[in-house]
Amino acid sequence: MTIKLITSFVLAFLFASAFGKYYVPWLRRKKLGQQTKKEVNWHTSKSGTPTMGGVMFILAGLFVCLTVGADGMLHGRFEHIFVLLFAMVFGAIGVLDDWMKIDSKANTGLSSRSKFLLQLAAALVFILIMRQIGFVTPHLYIPFAQKTVYMPEWLYLVFAAFVIVGTVNAVNITDGVDGLATGTSIPVFLFFVAVSITWGQRFQELGIFASGMVGGLLGFLIYNFNPAKCFMGDTGSLFLGGAISGLAFAYDMPLILVTLGLLFIVETLSDIIQVSYFKYTKKKYGEGRRIFKMAPLHHHLEMGGWTGKKWKEKELFALFTGISLLMAIISYIGVFHRYPLG
Repeated sequence: MTIKLITSFVLAFLFASAFGKYYVPWLRRKKLGQQTKKEVNWHTSKSGTPTMGGVMFILAGLFVCLTVGADGMLHGRFEHIFVLLFAMVFGAIGVLDDWMKIDSKANTGLSSRSKFLLQLAAALVFILIMRQIGFVTPHLYIPFAQKTVYMPEWLYLVFAAFVIVGTVNAVNITDGVDGLATGTSIPVFLFFVAVSITWGQRFQELGIFASGMVGGLLGFLIYNFNPAKCFMGDTGSLFLGGAISGLAFAYDMPLILVTLGLLFIVETLSDIIQVSYFKYTKKKYGEGRRIFKMAPLHHHLEMGGWTGKKWKEKELFALFTGISLLMAIISYIGVFHRYPLG
C-alpha cells in the first residue's frame, strides 16, 4: 500500500507542477484574471492575477485515481472515484462562480442563495449514494472517546448536509491570502494518508486520492505561494472543501473535522461574529461596530488586529499551515486506535 501512496504523491506533484508551466501562461493570454475585493485595498496590486488555478490539482487528483487507483476499480472499489466526483461537482460550481466574476470584471459571482442550493443538492446526493453502497452509516463515530452513537437516518442526513456545506464554505473563506488555503489543506490530506496506512488495506483507495491531493497541492503551491502567479479561485477552494468533507464521510468519521478543520472553523466564526455584531450594534445604537478590523481572521491579522503587528502573507502562511499541521497530528491521535494497525 505504501508504495502506491508514494507513487500517487509523486505523480500528482509532477503532473500539477508540469501542467502549471503551460496552464498559467494560457490563463494570462486569455486574460482570465481575478479582481480583488475593494475593501482589501492593500491587495489591489493582485487584481488581474490569473484565477481558476485549482484545475491543476483537480486534474492531478483525477490522474492518480485513474492510474494508481485503477487496480482498485478492477476489484470493485470505487470509493475514491465517488469522493473525487463529489469534489468535482463543487469544483464545477466554483468554475461557474469564477467565470461570472471574470465576465463581470468584479469580485461577485453566483448569489449566496444559488451557491447554497447547489451545494446542498450535491451534499444530499453524495450522502445518499455513499449510504446506499454501505460506506457511510448513521452510527456517528466520536473520535478520542472511541465511541459510536446511533442517529436516526433523517437526522444523520440533515447533519451530513450541514457539515458538508459548512466545510466547503469554510475552506472557501480561508482562501484570501497567497497560498493560505493550499498550505492549510495539505496537512489535512496528510492526515487521511496517515489514517489509510494505519487502518489498513480497506482504505487504500481513499489514501491514493488523499496522497494525490498532497502532491497536487504542493505542485500548485509553486505558482500559488506569495507572490502568487495564480489563484486557485472558487474552482479550487470549493473542490478542496468537497474533497475534505467527502473524505471525512468516506472514512466514516465526520466529527474529526471539529479538530482537523479547526482553523477553517475559526475563520468562518470570525466572519459570522463580525457580521452578526455589526448588525446587532447597528440596530441597537444606530451605528454598526466591529470586533475585528476586518473579517475573516487572516485579514484582521494583516491589518495589525489586537497586537498592532501587521502580519505579512508569508508569515500568515507559516502560522496557519503550522496550526493546521498541529491539528492534524492531534486528530490522528484521536482516531489511531479505531481499527487494528494496518
